[in-house]
Amino acid sequence: MYQQRSPFSQIPPVTKNLILINGLMLLASYVLQQQGVSLTRILGLYYPGSELFRPFQIVTHIFMHGGIGHLFFNMFALFMFGRVLEGVWGPKRFLIFYFVTGLGAAALHTFVNYIEIAPMLSAAEAISNTPSPELFSSFVSKYQNTIQRLGFNLPAVMDFSAKWHDFRGTASYEAEAINFLDKLMQTRMNIPTVGASGAVFGVLLGFGMLFPNTQLMLLFPPIPIRAKYFVIGYGVLELILGLSNSGSNIAHFAHLGGMIFGFILIKYWNKNSTHFY
Repeated sequence: MYQQRSPFSQIPPVTKNLILINGLMLLASYVLQQQGVSLTRILGLYYPGSELFRPFQIVTHIFMHGGIGHLFFNMFALFMFGRVLEGVWGPKRFLIFYFVTGLGAAALHTFVNYIEIAPMLSAAEAISNTPSPELFSSFVSKYQNTIQRLGFNLPAVMDFSAKWHDFRGTASYEAEAINFLDKLMQTRMNIPTVGASGAVFGVLLGFGMLFPNTQLMLLFPPIPIRAKYFVIGYGVLELILGLSNSGSNIAHFAHLGGMIFGFILIKYWNKNSTHFY
């Protein structure tokens, strides 16, 4: 008797299990949210200076997503390209590649955050140690876009800064300024990063390197393009968006990190082809 096999059974084991785990984690986050527990707060990746940071988040954030749409696009790309790479490399090598690119994405994203946060934190600490309206005014002027992006009332902060000049030396103004800076820095450092996007972009890079001339059909616009040009274009786009749109909720440098580490790992494997996992 002929028994039709499920299309899902044709997916290689690592790709299939990664898709299942990511889907189950999103479901678990929805269920626990109803109980007042935020799984993102526990497993999402926080900046190392945050009070919410835990070392295990470096790995666990890869399995968390911000919603159905976020999960779908990542898992669809993993299904389309990951199964091909796993078929070529085998499960063990593909799993290593997936995690190296995911962790590499987290590393670059954290480094870029450090470049932004470190000088900001240093300036805030200088004001807290020696409060003055001039230092505070300079800080607000320099970081006004960040202040507004994090949800603080920028006109109110600027108004407070102007009033402090008229009441310099007043302890209540100094305390309020220090309290504001503490809240601002905590808010900036307590933004979690979630998603498998870094690893998925690494997978996309891997596909483009192994099958550079494969024709891919874009959705918008619906035209064919070779994989190598698609990957290069996507990489350039992510770099431009990362440099020009630092206020975005999308971790563009994490995507670039996944591609960069994927490129390095494939080049290393090509030079050491005898060590095939």
